[in-house]
Amino acid sequence: MWVFVLKRENASHEADLDVLWDFGATGLEEGEREVRAYFERRVDLPLIGEWQQAEERDWQAEWKASLRPVEAGRITIVPPWLRGEVPEGRLALVIDIGMAFGTGHHETTRMAVEELGRTDLAGKRVLDVGTGSGVLAIAAMRLGASEALGVDLDPVTIPAARENARANGLDPDGLTLRFVEGTLSDVRAAPFDVIVANLYAELHDMLMNQYRDVIVASGSLLLTGILTSKLDVVLAALARQGFSHVDTRTDGDWALVAARA
Repeated sequence: MWVFVLKRENASHEADLDVLWDFGATGLEEGEREVRAYFERRVDLPLIGEWQQAEERDWQAEWKASLRPVEAGRITIVPPWLRGEVPEGRLALVIDIGMAFGTGHHETTRMAVEELGRTDLAGKRVLDVGTGSGVLAIAAMRLGASEALGVDLDPVTIPAARENARANGLDPDGLTLRFVEGTLSDVRAAPFDVIVANLYAELHDMLMNQYRDVIVASGSLLLTGILTSKLDVVLAALARQGFSHVDTRTDGDWALVAARA
């Protein structure tokens, strides 16, 4: 068993965590200063970090045992084996931890779910850009959205998102919830009342004009995955495209920006 240790300062955005999964990590342990990724063998990773050989233990079982439910506003996010630990009266969101990025344990995912809970989603159409595990699109449906579409460039994520939808009693083949492989420019179901995107700051900057193209007038734009050190990049892009900055929330080194079209 091998452990790849990625220091937080070298983890530029959550896409790096996706890379670890894509290269075969069997589990991730996220601490304040580092991320530890477990592998059956060493692989050639395009990331800056340190390999350590670990004693032979069932790391995946230990990692699973260490996971606890995540509270995010009205929602409790759990892996399938902790479904029974969701307190009565709370909305359960079941996400398979090992399938794609977006487990609820990362600050950015948690903030996005919380912000969706603060947004009036009743009867609204929601677009989740860079859907990953589908957690944000599924959360939107659990919180009252009438429709949600998740889009992601990575083809591996789409089956994962669909399975997570089914785990939450939702039909990913129906008319109200769909997941598609592609880019924002491939979206043909516009406009949307709410757009939520957990991407890094520079990508938000690049996509800002496309966000504008697919959102309704006065629609809500919720952007996270942003390092606080890169917040100005996103705020400048919002102003450039005529969005009104509503609020900024932070959790550690990460930020979420809420804006209105």
